[in-house]
Amino acid sequence: MTRQKGFSLIELLIVVAIILVIAAIAIPSLLRARIAANEASAARSVREISTAETTYHTAYPQIGFAPNLVSLGGLAPCSPSAATACILDDSVSAGIKGGYRIFAAGFATGGSLTNTDFVGSAAPNTFNQSGVRDFCVISDGVLRVNPGAPALPPAPNVTTCLTTYVAAQ
Repeated sequence: MTRQKGFSLIELLIVVAIILVIAAIAIPSLLRARIAANEASAARSVREISTAETTYHTAYPQIGFAPNLVSLGGLAPCSPSAATACILDDSVSAGIKGGYRIFAAGFATGGSLTNTDFVGSAAPNTFNQSGVRDFCVISDGVLRVNPGAPALPPAPNVTTCLTTYVAAQ
Protein backbone atom coordinates (compact mmCIF):
# COMPACT_ATOMS: atom_id res chain seq x y z
CA MET A 1 0.00 0.00 0.00
CA THR A 2 1.37 3.42 -0.94
CA ARG A 3 1.18 6.25 1.48
CA GLN A 4 -0.34 9.49 0.11
CA LYS A 5 1.24 12.82 0.87
CA GLY A 6 -0.90 15.64 2.33
CA PHE A 7 -2.51 16.94 5.47
CA SER A 8 -4.76 14.89 7.68
CA LEU A 9 -8.23 16.08 8.62
CA ILE A 10 -7.10 16.74 12.20
CA GLU A 11 -4.26 18.98 11.03
CA LEU A 12 -6.63 20.99 8.83
CA LEU A 13 -9.13 21.40 11.68
CA ILE A 14 -6.36 22.66 13.98
CA VAL A 15 -5.31 25.27 11.41
CA VAL A 16 -8.93 26.42 10.95
CA ALA A 17 -9.36 26.66 14.73
CA ILE A 18 -6.23 28.81 15.04
CA ILE A 19 -7.47 31.13 12.28
CA LEU A 20 -10.85 31.47 14.02
CA VAL A 21 -9.19 32.32 17.35
CA ILE A 22 -7.06 35.01 15.69
CA ALA A 23 -10.15 36.43 13.94
CA ALA A 24 -12.11 36.47 17.21
CA ILE A 25 -9.34 38.53 18.80
CA ALA A 26 -8.82 40.91 15.86
CA ILE A 27 -12.38 41.72 14.72
CA PRO A 28 -13.53 43.60 17.87
CA SER A 29 -10.40 45.75 17.68
CA LEU A 30 -11.12 46.55 14.04
CA LEU A 31 -14.71 47.50 14.88
CA ARG A 32 -13.56 49.80 17.71
CA ALA A 33 -11.06 51.40 15.34
CA ARG A 34 -13.78 51.99 12.75
CA ILE A 35 -16.05 53.57 15.38
CA ALA A 36 -13.20 55.83 16.53
CA ALA A 37 -12.53 56.89 12.94
CA ASN A 38 -16.23 57.59 12.32
CA GLU A 39 -16.44 59.66 15.52
CA ALA A 40 -13.33 61.66 14.62
CA SER A 41 -14.81 62.37 11.19
CA ALA A 42 -18.14 63.44 12.72
CA ALA A 43 -16.44 65.75 15.23
CA ARG A 44 -14.42 67.30 12.41
CA SER A 45 -17.56 67.75 10.31
CA VAL A 46 -19.30 69.56 13.18
CA ARG A 47 -16.27 71.83 13.60
CA GLU A 48 -16.37 72.54 9.85
CA ILE A 49 -20.04 73.49 10.19
CA SER A 50 -19.12 75.97 12.93
CA THR A 51 -16.48 77.59 10.72
CA ALA A 52 -18.80 77.58 7.69
CA GLU A 53 -21.63 79.18 9.69
CA THR A 54 -19.33 81.99 10.83
CA THR A 55 -18.20 82.56 7.24
CA TYR A 56 -21.82 82.50 6.02
CA HIS A 57 -22.84 85.00 8.73
CA THR A 58 -20.10 87.37 7.55
CA ALA A 59 -20.91 86.94 3.85
CA TYR A 60 -24.70 87.25 4.19
CA PRO A 61 -25.41 89.50 7.20
CA GLN A 62 -28.97 90.15 6.00
CA ILE A 63 -29.72 86.45 6.64
CA GLY A 64 -27.41 85.80 9.59
CA PHE A 65 -26.47 82.16 10.07
CA ALA A 66 -27.38 79.68 7.33
CA PRO A 67 -30.97 78.43 7.56
CA ASN A 68 -29.95 74.82 6.80
CA LEU A 69 -27.07 72.53 5.92
CA VAL A 70 -27.72 72.70 2.17
CA SER A 71 -27.22 76.49 2.22
CA LEU A 72 -23.63 75.98 3.37
CA GLY A 73 -22.72 73.65 0.49
CA GLY A 74 -23.32 73.46 -3.21
CA LEU A 75 -22.59 71.10 -6.07
CA ALA A 76 -19.51 71.77 -8.19
CA PRO A 77 -19.18 73.95 -10.17
CA CYS A 78 -20.66 76.16 -7.50
CA SER A 79 -21.60 79.82 -7.71
CA PRO A 80 -21.82 81.29 -4.20
CA SER A 81 -25.22 82.62 -3.17
CA ALA A 82 -27.30 82.69 -0.01
CA ALA A 83 -28.99 79.43 -1.11
CA THR A 84 -25.72 77.60 -1.86
CA ALA A 85 -22.76 79.39 -0.32
CA CYS A 86 -20.16 76.83 -1.51
CA ILE A 87 -18.42 76.91 1.88
CA LEU A 88 -18.81 73.27 2.95
CA ASP A 89 -17.68 70.23 1.01
CA ASP A 90 -20.50 68.19 -0.53
CA SER A 91 -19.56 65.20 1.63
CA VAL A 92 -20.64 67.20 4.70
CA SER A 93 -23.52 69.21 3.24
CA ALA A 94 -25.14 66.00 1.91
CA GLY A 95 -26.19 65.21 5.50
CA ILE A 96 -24.58 61.77 5.84
CA LYS A 97 -20.87 61.10 6.28
CA GLY A 98 -18.94 58.20 7.77
CA GLY A 99 -21.97 56.52 9.32
CA TYR A 100 -23.20 59.77 10.90
CA ARG A 101 -26.27 61.90 10.17
CA ILE A 102 -25.29 65.57 10.00
CA PHE A 103 -27.62 68.51 10.68
CA ALA A 104 -27.32 72.29 10.71
CA ALA A 105 -29.89 75.06 11.09
CA GLY A 106 -29.97 78.76 11.85
CA PHE A 107 -32.45 80.25 14.31
CA ALA A 108 -33.86 83.73 14.81
CA THR A 109 -34.10 84.58 18.51
CA GLY A 110 -35.59 87.51 20.39
CA GLY A 111 -37.86 88.62 17.54
CA SER A 112 -34.93 89.14 15.18
CA LEU A 113 -35.48 88.94 11.42
CA THR A 114 -32.05 87.36 10.91
CA ASN A 115 -30.73 84.05 12.19
CA THR A 116 -28.84 85.03 15.33
CA ASP A 117 -27.79 81.52 16.38
CA PHE A 118 -27.24 78.11 14.84
CA VAL A 119 -26.78 74.49 15.76
CA GLY A 120 -24.63 71.98 13.92
CA SER A 121 -24.78 68.38 15.02
CA ALA A 122 -23.98 64.78 14.11
CA ALA A 123 -25.41 61.51 15.43
CA PRO A 124 -24.52 57.92 14.52
CA ASN A 125 -26.81 56.13 12.07
CA THR A 126 -26.57 52.94 14.11
CA PHE A 127 -25.56 53.18 17.77
CA ASN A 128 -22.62 50.88 18.62
CA GLN A 129 -21.91 50.19 14.94
CA SER A 130 -21.15 53.52 13.29
CA GLY A 131 -20.49 55.37 16.56
CA VAL A 132 -21.39 55.78 20.23
CA ARG A 133 -21.21 59.57 20.68
CA ASP A 134 -23.30 62.47 19.36
CA PHE A 135 -21.70 65.87 18.68
CA CYS A 136 -23.06 69.42 18.46
CA VAL A 137 -21.86 73.01 18.25
CA ILE A 138 -23.59 76.39 18.52
CA SER A 139 -22.43 79.94 17.80
CA ASP A 140 -20.01 79.94 20.76
CA GLY A 141 -17.87 77.45 18.79
CA VAL A 142 -17.54 74.91 21.64
CA LEU A 143 -17.73 71.30 20.46
CA ARG A 144 -20.10 69.39 22.72
CA VAL A 145 -20.53 65.64 23.03
CA ASN A 146 -23.24 63.34 24.36
CA PRO A 147 -21.23 60.22 25.24
CA GLY A 148 -22.76 56.79 25.41
CA ALA A 149 -26.35 57.85 24.82
CA PRO A 150 -28.39 55.57 22.61
CA ALA A 151 -28.39 57.12 19.15
CA LEU A 152 -30.31 60.34 19.51
CA PRO A 153 -31.28 62.28 16.44
CA PRO A 154 -28.84 65.10 15.70
CA ALA A 155 -29.42 68.01 18.11
CA PRO A 156 -32.29 69.98 16.53
CA ASN A 157 -31.85 73.25 18.41
CA VAL A 158 -29.60 75.36 20.60
CA THR A 159 -31.36 74.41 23.86
CA THR A 160 -30.88 70.68 23.25
CA CYS A 161 -27.21 71.22 22.45
CA LEU A 162 -26.68 73.25 25.62
CA THR A 163 -28.65 71.05 28.04
CA THR A 164 -28.05 67.50 26.78
CA TYR A 165 -24.42 67.73 25.67
CA VAL A 166 -21.19 68.52 27.56
CA ALA A 167 -18.08 70.28 26.28
CA ALA A 168 -15.69 67.86 24.57
CA GLN A 169 -12.29 67.38 26.18
